[in-house]
Amino acid sequence: MNNFNDAYKGKTILVTGHTGFKGSWLSIWLSSLGANVVGYALDPYSERSNYCVSHLKERLFADERGDVRDAARLEEVISKYKPTMIFHLAAQALVRTSYEHPKMTYETNLMGSLNILEAVRKFDFIKQVVMITSDKCYENKEQIWGYRETDRMGGYDPYSSSKGCTELMIASFRNSYFNPKDYAKHGKAVASVRAGNVIGGGDWSANRLIPDCIRAIEAGKDIVIRSPYATRPWEHVLEPLSGYLKVGEKLLMDPITYSTSFNFGPKLENNRTVWEVVQKLISYYGKGKAIDQSDPNAVHENTLLSLDVTKAYHMLDHWHAHLSFDEAIEFTADWYKESLHSNDMWNYCLHQIEAHGAKK
Repeated sequence: MNNFNDAYKGKTILVTGHTGFKGSWLSIWLSSLGANVVGYALDPYSERSNYCVSHLKERLFADERGDVRDAARLEEVISKYKPTMIFHLAAQALVRTSYEHPKMTYETNLMGSLNILEAVRKFDFIKQVVMITSDKCYENKEQIWGYRETDRMGGYDPYSSSKGCTELMIASFRNSYFNPKDYAKHGKAVASVRAGNVIGGGDWSANRLIPDCIRAIEAGKDIVIRSPYATRPWEHVLEPLSGYLKVGEKLLMDPITYSTSFNFGPKLENNRTVWEVVQKLISYYGKGKAIDQSDPNAVHENTLLSLDVTKAYHMLDHWHAHLSFDEAIEFTADWYKESLHSNDMWNYCLHQIEAHGAKK
């Protein structure tokens, strides 16, 4: 397993959104690297979530409940544990939910991130920050080539727009308060990271493809697909997380150079349609049936979006995605099948982290 040069060993690190899908996997990985992980989040979405079935609460340095929109509560926790690094993942992460609750989406994604950055300004002990946003922060022109970190921010729907706004705010704060040119004065390093459609075990969110498929399969129902021909850059959760951890390591080593933004996307062959993903999941899970119920009146969602990861490759020790399309789906299906008869998925998560690292 990549130990990231022991960069995290013994360090107190705040992970916001640790009860969520990506946040729980990152917290497990950081804990296995010897970090003192302080989690700050709302309650988990489901009792079957990765956070719950891995018994993550028992392995954390501290497990605190709170909303990133609550600046006072957030600062109370930060003041108590004094983390030197923050991985900010807490977010409203669903496009459909953003149409239903736009105000909450902007408050969580934009203002919640603002509260993090204000805390970074306020507390001298915070030195490194990795802000997790989304590939949907880009102005999507449905182009066939991947977006680069310097491309224009945008967003058609409230979720995408909230992420574009957040990236603009991060850049503004970096320029205004944490400028790398003035690092000797402020001692802060802030990076933002963007990833695509992330899949993997332990996600039970509503209106998300893999959880919807698993729920239907386990209930003996047909999998209803509303946008079968939408193409996405599918990547297993461990792919971008390995990139986030590499960015954190580099911020510790060279904060001036790495206070910037990075894309983390899958192999090009992983740009597949929703229908292909579902059929492959059924194959690896061993059962299930999908039916096409395309809805012409469905809310707008982008049909094509991919990332150029050249910058990450050249600046982050040749970072690249390890898993093929088939392997990403197999890892995902295996986790859900294992969770059916395991009452502690912690070791299985570590097994998948190890297996991911072994892929080249």
